[in-house]
Amino acid sequence: MNRLPVLKVVVAGDGTVGKTSLIRRYCEGKFETTRVQTIGVDFQTQTVELRDIIVKLSIWDMAGQDRFAVMRAGFYRGSRASALVFDLTQEVSFGNLERWRGEILGTVKEQPFLVVGNKVDLERRVSVEQANAFAASIGADYIETSALTGQGVPALFEFLAERAFRG
Repeated sequence: MNRLPVLKVVVAGDGTVGKTSLIRRYCEGKFETTRVQTIGVDFQTQTVELRDIIVKLSIWDMAGQDRFAVMRAGFYRGSRASALVFDLTQEVSFGNLERWRGEILGTVKEQPFLVVGNKVDLERRVSVEQANAFAASIGADYIETSALTGQGVPALFEFLAERAFRG
């Protein structure tokens, strides 16, 4: 029996930006309108078919509240790619992405990143140009998603799987 390669990826960003909703939409195919905030960390696994191989993605959902910062560092270890998620309706969540990136790089010295603008189905406060400029400044790609509608969600996790596998 062949074992699938397991690739750890991290989904990080402020609380309430929709990290857990994106993961649940991808792994379970559903969206819940009410959610309890993630405490500490949570994870799910999902197989992903890349062009020439199937991998198992271990998706780590980091709690966004400051009180969990001390515990998060240990959970970044071993990650191969990270999504920096912000809420397109909350400029402050966009402004905090550099802090999230720094926190991850404090544990994992080299890491490919993907910048994710979530809640594209709502009225935006952060422009595509702003998001693209930030992503370019850190050598990352940018994608917009909606956990509610599912827009961009498969592409988000396929991109993370590809970057984690190929490096």
